[in-house]
Amino acid sequence: MVLGAALVAGAAFATNYSLWINGRTGGGVAGNYADFTYWGPAGTAAGVNKKAVNWDGYSHVSDKNYLVRNALDCYCTGSNWCYIAVHSAGNLQIGYTLSLYGGTARYKKNASPASDGSCANSDGTTQTGWNIKWVDVAAGAAGGSELANAGDWALSEPLVSDLKTGTARAMYDHNNTRSKIFYLWAGAKGTLYSGILPGQDDEAVAYHSAGGVSGSGGGSYCNPSDWFCNDLTLGTAPAEGGTAKWSNHSVVFRDDAEAYNHYTNGNWQGTVGLVRADMVNYAK
Repeated sequence: MVLGAALVAGAAFATNYSLWINGRTGGGVAGNYADFTYWGPAGTAAGVNKKAVNWDGYSHVSDKNYLVRNALDCYCTGSNWCYIAVHSAGNLQIGYTLSLYGGTARYKKNASPASDGSCANSDGTTQTGWNIKWVDVAAGAAGGSELANAGDWALSEPLVSDLKTGTARAMYDHNNTRSKIFYLWAGAKGTLYSGILPGQDDEAVAYHSAGGVSGSGGGSYCNPSDWFCNDLTLGTAPAEGGTAKWSNHSVVFRDDAEAYNHYTNGNWQGTVGLVRADMVNYAK
């Protein structure tokens, strides 16, 4: 009976969380998991027990990645599990984290963060990696952006050098997701000034990046209605022309109507709005 009571008590403390990792420009206070400034009103539903994993969106991914690891340690260890949602360069952050640190020993934490976003050990034991159900990606920048290549963004930002297509694609092994599925939403409401981006784009990243297409450089991929470049396929299948997507990357939304751009506009907009709806429906 004592053993049974202990099992029931352990199950009672198992909790699911929804972690949101921002992209370029940041906005929320690092370590404050209740600050959704980057995304929109904090009261908006965005998955079970939502937490904002804030980083400055300015520094090199490697310099601020500890903030992501802190959040995963806090909420995704022990008996707790996480759903992850990311936007733009947040895709680089979670991919980098899983590839480089997803096989390391992590202390189980108590999910009660200090002001710096770190949590204390719960029982002194460790586990390998984190308890992650899946990753939702809005306008993913894991493949970089030609706007960074061309200097269309401030060259003084360390993150911009990370977002160059060659740098982003070589930063870590994008195929090594630790068996976590990355579900991708790719927008296509580009404008004339984003003509430097190949194929369809959302004004900041092209389909080759948002669609998880592998390779050392960015290819040109489009909607089926465009006759002049290869299609970005849905699901995990290779893009038209035969180039594979990264392992465990699946396109669930391709913006055939060209209706969604890159930006949240402080109100959960763009493809982030579609990901938010998915988190509300399935992150429970």
